[in-house]
Amino acid sequence: MPGETYNVGGRNERRNIDVVKQICGCLNELRASELGHERFITYVTDRPGHDQRYAIDAAKLEMELGWRAQETFETGIKKTVRWYLEHTDWWKPLRNVYRGERLGL
Repeated sequence: MPGETYNVGGRNERRNIDVVKQICGCLNELRASELGHERFITYVTDRPGHDQRYAIDAAKLEMELGWRAQETFETGIKKTVRWYLEHTDWWKPLRNVYRGERLGL
């Protein structure tokens, strides 16, 4: 509907750690590592306002427009990881600006 706002999501609520572990699993499959990519997970103290999970309520979009995600979380995250691995020319220059340090409090 014109002028309306919709949340776009795929009914795939996940805890942050589950998203990270899924990404590591994709990397293990696409870029094999003898020790596994999970060894790079570092736990940090939560900062104020830190998200504990990712979830979007797309019910309005589904009911009013009949839209539903065609990807599952698993297929979508694998495609996303593959895209980043295949397009280093897009993201590597960003490493000159942001070196991976923690942002926020």
